[in-house]
Amino acid sequence: MSTISVKSGKGELTLHKSKQLVGLKSVAARSLEKQAFVEKEVLANLGGFQVVTLEGQNNDIDVQLDKVRKEDVVAVGTHVYFAEGSNRPMIPTGEIYITFEDGVGPDEQQIVLDEYALKIVDRRSTTFLVAKVTAQSPNPLKAAAALQALSLVSTAEPDIDMPMDEYAFVAPNDSLLTHEWHLDNPGFVIDANFQLKKGADSRVISAWNRLGNTGSSSITVAVIDNGFDTNHPDLRGKMHKPYDLWTRTSQLPQGDTRFTHGTPCASVAIAASNGQGIVGAAPGVRFMPIHGTSFSAATTEEMFDYCVRNGADVISCSWGTTDARYSLNAVKEQAIARAAQQGRGGKGCVILYAVGNDDLNYVNYYAAHPDVIAVAASTSQDTHASYSNRGREVTICAPSNGDWPIIAARASWDEGLTWETGNYKFWRDGRSRGDNYKHFGGTSSSTPLVAGICALILSANPSLTAREVKSILQRTADKIGDPSEYDSSGHSLKYGFGRVNADRAVAEALRLKDAAQTTPPAPIPEVTDNISSGRGLFRFDVRKQDAKGWGVQIGAFYEYGNVLIQAEKLQKQFNAPVIVSINELNGKTVYKVTIGAYDSSAAANELLKRVKGAGISCFLRNLSDLA
Repeated sequence: MSTISVKSGKGELTLHKSKQLVGLKSVAARSLEKQAFVEKEVLANLGGFQVVTLEGQNNDIDVQLDKVRKEDVVAVGTHVYFAEGSNRPMIPTGEIYITFEDGVGPDEQQIVLDEYALKIVDRRSTTFLVAKVTAQSPNPLKAAAALQALSLVSTAEPDIDMPMDEYAFVAPNDSLLTHEWHLDNPGFVIDANFQLKKGADSRVISAWNRLGNTGSSSITVAVIDNGFDTNHPDLRGKMHKPYDLWTRTSQLPQGDTRFTHGTPCASVAIAASNGQGIVGAAPGVRFMPIHGTSFSAATTEEMFDYCVRNGADVISCSWGTTDARYSLNAVKEQAIARAAQQGRGGKGCVILYAVGNDDLNYVNYYAAHPDVIAVAASTSQDTHASYSNRGREVTICAPSNGDWPIIAARASWDEGLTWETGNYKFWRDGRSRGDNYKHFGGTSSSTPLVAGICALILSANPSLTAREVKSILQRTADKIGDPSEYDSSGHSLKYGFGRVNADRAVAEALRLKDAAQTTPPAPIPEVTDNISSGRGLFRFDVRKQDAKGWGVQIGAFYEYGNVLIQAEKLQKQFNAPVIVSINELNGKTVYKVTIGAYDSSAAANELLKRVKGAGISCFLRNLSDLA
């Protein structure tokens, strides 16, 4: 098959098989460029494959690929495709995102997976999972197309990779971006002889590429702190409704050497992409600086109420207390809860607090609030930052110092570390990267990093509630550290649910957005005739007690009207009884339709062939499972 159509996002792609290019994976993860059967390497990595042309192009590409697959050094070989009207090579990675119809249970799902020899990689919910092809499977595109035709499957989308350089989106090229290992860790410090762990990062750059931008200008990140340099090149021009809690004006104080913390914190989240210096996790979003941290209950109410009134979507707080004498009272708890539940028009502001840098077995009391995302710190080696507080309230961790620091903006009046001299006041290794910047870290840094990532999540899907954003962070985090440190729910006292993964989080936000845009099923009309209450069976041409043996299941339906229509058509078409199982799923009634009632699976299999021959997707069903 040289042409195939597959689901992609909200639409469909028509793909044409390349007559020249193939994708190869080597056995030992090394380049195949110098192998005798390779004519030329076209792309070093696309979906985990090397894209190459093969020697002997006069031969049929299918024959050539089958021959190369038998080479000892080749682990996997696949065809390369081009979408209609595009010159971008595309490769199926081997994974398929499958959403089953509501009411399709695990047993039925497994029958579908077994039919195409697919293996579950990640189950995301009762109906949504990621599966991968095996050696016995059809190729991923054919498998996805076949799955999409099944009545039990809502969507089956193959994961396809393609080069990113043809997108209109141009990633930031700020001069210090390559130093920002916390966004994309190459395994080393670019200008110092210091080894990092490659991949110990937040996957922010991958998230930008997936999103196609660096955050929406309709999303606002509020940073509540002290000491914002409004003239810093990475902050000026970005500010939206600034507020000073101490003077109750929009004029933020400048130049007080006691207050510098807000500048680096804000920059980690939202520093502008302007071709110079650093860039924040979400440089495309708006920035609401709020100066004046305070223990006062009245001021706590004021700061969060201000954020709600003025449209803050995300609120980042790198401050608090671990002194038990100053834990939150009811007024403060309610102020935070009000913003988290009533902000953003009832969807809730996403509120983040640092867990604290005290090396304690409990977190900052503000971070312990149940509506808050409590952020811990990990290192450039993917280990726990020893200073980062631990506890059951930790939601997630994010890269910060503890091994090698990150680079952040520096307020012009920041005097640096008073016990150091020269460049060591601002730079761990004494090597300056510019007067507007400095080394930075702590949970003060990991928190705004996650705040910026939350802004990317909302840029992908602004309809998400604050609770949904928190859940996405938890579900998509990468587990780091010793697996024994995580409990049965996947939570660690050190890491929370793991190290933040911006790319996976944005991907999940986009998936949920697509899912929400599908038309919801019509409400089921109230029907009383011939239906038993709760679970059970009802008949069209067979009694319930006769519902045993084997039949052919064709689908599951929400609407009783559809069941009646299908049953009448099926009875006439195949001259066989129709049995409908009534099932409860999350408070909804689901009807599973099965044709026939045979004593043996062999007899039912004859009907199966007839039904499939009529172009209807179906499978054998043991009727006793329905009762």
